Amino acid sequence: MKKIAILGSTGSIGTILLNIIKKDKKNFKIELISANKNYKKLIKQAKYFNVKNLIITNQESFLKAKKINKNKNINIYNNFTSIKEILKNTKINYTMSAITGFHGLKPTLNIIKFTRMIAIANKESIICGWNLIHKELKKFNTVFIPVDSEHFSIWSLINNSNKKNIEKIYITASGGPFNNLPLKKFTSITKTQALKHPNWLMGKKISIDSSTMMNKLFELIEAKKIFNINYNQLDALIHSKSYIHSIIKFSNGLIKLLAHDTDMKIPIFNTLYQKNEKPIKTKKINFEILNKLNFNKINLKKFPVMKLIKKLPNKDSLFETILVSANDTLVENFLNNKINFLDISRILLKLLKYKEFQKYKLISPSNIDQIISLNKYVRLKTNDLCV
Repeated sequence: MKKIAILGSTGSIGTILLNIIKKDKKNFKIELISANKNYKKLIKQAKYFNVKNLIITNQESFLKAKKINKNKNINIYNNFTSIKEILKNTKINYTMSAITGFHGLKPTLNIIKFTRMIAIANKESIICGWNLIHKELKKFNTVFIPVDSEHFSIWSLINNSNKKNIEKIYITASGGPFNNLPLKKFTSITKTQALKHPNWLMGKKISIDSSTMMNKLFELIEAKKIFNINYNQLDALIHSKSYIHSIIKFSNGLIKLLAHDTDMKIPIFNTLYQKNEKPIKTKKINFEILNKLNFNKINLKKFPVMKLIKKLPNKDSLFETILVSANDTLVENFLNNKINFLDISRILLKLLKYKEFQKYKLISPSNIDQIISLNKYVRLKTNDLCV
């Protein structure tokens, strides 16, 4: 039986993974699942999959869970330092790290030493703390697999090829809800419009990031770090159907591309089953889409955040933390009706030019506390600009 741990099991990624495991339950033993507030769903998952160890980080939800839990076989913990205790006598075969936001970095670092393989679906961890993660992966010989459809597709296409043979990598963007909207109408974009993604069903934060194209900028940064290539080897293209997820041009003249339906179940399934030992039921090949791929360049006037790709340092730095923290805060303010849609990119571009932040392009993260401290400071600074 494969031993599994899922950090963030009540979110969309964790739920999809558990639905996959449900159909092959006899071959998996789930050692640990976690949630922040959704303790009721977590306990329900624990009972169904016979999970003995739960981590609930929100204090109020933790106390409520302890109160209603009558099952003496279920251990409930309040923080991720408990990973050492839970997994001290076992080695996990596969871990899914799917906690959203900066809260996902510390548990990701904590669990690497206890798992043979880790699939990471947390953008902030990779963007802000990749050098720390990579160090732990090498130290404990843990295999890493990216979960995002774009990065999983690149990982699949490269298939242990020499990275020196990669000439160019293109990732695709649907264009979100505003790709075809005239620029003059951007001043009146509403929250409801921004949350309505044409292809993917996602949470509020990532939906807004998709509407500004910030999500695609983040994915380019992730790709640069994960595959250890330069930004000039990366680009993004509009592909409204989201059927092709990446295209790679190799120096030997070969061009590879990867296609699959707009369903996160497919990359998640393939991180779990590495050797094609189990089939997955999917739709037939959509030749109508393949005959009309229509790749286009991103309109920088509509999506100015994409200009930032040329201003990012090639080495891992704390500047990426500033970018993520500021954007997170601006999205929160937009969702709370404190700023308008165009303010997100306007304030972000302004703030990143500050001299006090430019110096961080030369500073590489040395520990997680450095990232957390900078994140708090940038959030305060950004909030001041949203008044």
